[in-house]
Formats: sequence, C-alpha cells, structure tokens
Amino acid sequence: MTDTITSPARRGLEAPAGLAKIWPAGLLASLVWAAASGITLALPDVIPWGSTELFAALTAAGALTLVTLAFTAEGLGRFGRAVKAAGPWLIALGIWFALWEFTTAKTGWLPKPFFSPPQGLLHVYVSDGARLGLCIAYTLRLWALGYFSGVIVGFLTGVGLGWSPRFSYWGMPLLKLIGPVPATAWIPVTFYFFPTTFDASIFIVALASGIPVAILTSAGVASVNRAYFDVARNLGASTLFLISRVAVPAALPHVFVGLFMGLYYSFAVMVVAEMLGAKYGLGWYIQFQTAYSAYANVYATLLIMAVLCAGLVKLLFVARNRLLRGQEGFL
Repeated sequence: MTDTITSPARRGLEAPAGLAKIWPAGLLASLVWAAASGITLALPDVIPWGSTELFAALTAAGALTLVTLAFTAEGLGRFGRAVKAAGPWLIALGIWFALWEFTTAKTGWLPKPFFSPPQGLLHVYVSDGARLGLCIAYTLRLWALGYFSGVIVGFLTGVGLGWSPRFSYWGMPLLKLIGPVPATAWIPVTFYFFPTTFDASIFIVALASGIPVAILTSAGVASVNRAYFDVARNLGASTLFLISRVAVPAALPHVFVGLFMGLYYSFAVMVVAEMLGAKYGLGWYIQFQTAYSAYANVYATLLIMAVLCAGLVKLLFVARNRLLRGQEGFL
C-alpha cells in the first residue's frame, strides 16, 4: 500500500532537488534589471545625459549578481535568507529603473529640468562627488553638535520634570508652550542672540531634537511604578541611586521614542538651518542648485539625506535593542 501511494512521487512528480534550490524571485529580478540595462543602451536619449554607459553597466552587473544569487542564495545561510526576503523589493526596483529611464531620458514624457533620469543622478555623484562629500561632512558635524547637545539637555530636563513635582510645576507649562512651536520659528531670535549663523543653526537643531526627548523622558520617569522606589528606599537607596538606577532604566523605552522623534525633527530642521547663511552643507547645496534649476543635483542630494537619516535610524535601533533586550516588545 505504501509503495502504491508514494510511487507517483518516485515517477518524477516531485520537483528535482536542483530546481527546488532555485530562487524564482531572483531570476525575475535579474530579468527586470537586465531590461533596465537594455533600455538604457538600446534606445536613444532625447537629451544627452552623462554617465549613461555607467548606469547601464551597473544595472547589468546587478542583473548578473541576481542571477548568480538565484542559484546560490539557498546555501548562503543568513545572508541568503536576507537577500531572499528582499526579493520583491529587488523586482520593484528593477521595474522602477526601467520605467524611470523610459519616461525621462528615452521619451521625455517627464521633461528636463524638472525630472532627471537615473543616470542624471549618477552623473552628479561622478562629476560633483568631491563637493558633495565636503557638504556631507559639514552637515554631519552640524547635526552631531546640535542633536547630541539637544538630547543631553532634553534628557536632563525630562528627568527633572518627571522626578520633581516642583520643577514640573514650573517647567512643564513652559515646555508645553514652546514644544508646539516649530523650531524654525525661532530663527529671527537666534540670529540676535548667537554671534554666527553656525551657532544659531546648532541651537535650532538642538531645540528640535531636545523637546521630544524632554517630553518623553519626563513621561517615562513619571510613569515608573512607585513600588520600585519604595523597595529601594527600604534597602537604604539614596535619591541619586533612585534616579540613576531605578527611574532612568525604567524610563529608557520612552527615552528612545523621544530619540527617534528628535532624530527625524533634527534632520528636517537642519536643512532649513543650513539654508540661512551656511557656506557648505547639504541644505546649502540644495538651495544653491535650486537657484540654477539643477534639479538633478537637488534630487541626488535628497537621496543622500534619506540614506544618511536611514543609516542613523538603523544605528539607533541597534543601540536600543542592545540596551533594552528585556523590553524589546515595548516599542
């Protein structure tokens, strides 16, 4: 009876072992990436763009890489699983490249200068990479000084607001008054109180990042179970111990929510701050290129900013997961 049931599979109805290891999404992704490369090379450009051959070569290399992974991803362990999970996105990206190329460089349906093909952005990185690198360095310096100073002040303020009823009585109304006001609205005041536009920009970024950290930290400290404090006091804990070893660790999930919010706010404000008298920086570069209708440069810069912000968010997630291993499900 068993032989009768299993005999169809033995006759070849099951997929061969080699085919079972093929990643179908990888094959499809390689085809659409190859199509994007073919469209780039085979069809003439309506308007000449630089780095066309380079973009075609990169998409062709991506297609070759994907077709290789389609046959090898199964045996690459953790990396292979991560690549397979990104399969739908890789297919969508290849389709996007093909449509983007066709509707801009090849047909002009989305005309210059308002729209740029993918090789237009690539040409910006090739031709103006040195200046963009300098602008990235200036922007990261401004962001780091503003964000971390705002986080430190906001964290200390939040701990005070959440711990001390008297400090909260006077401080919380002021925080609620200042918090809803956009940080950029304080620009005229900062120009008066700070000697340079760079110092004023640091203050604006610090204000944008510090306020959410202060609000969320105070909420976290205030929401700590009072039984923890009673137990620690019965064991002879001092006030400093209660704050640093009980209140702050328990409030860390709220603190990280504030850090994430402050990170996004600081990036949005930083662009505006750099447009006000800065000599370098990504915000300055966007304003400078917009004045000359060089929108390809603007889009290339926006892409850089998105990658930078996403990378910083990823680092913050890593830090959060390591510090809150026992509370990962809270956020």
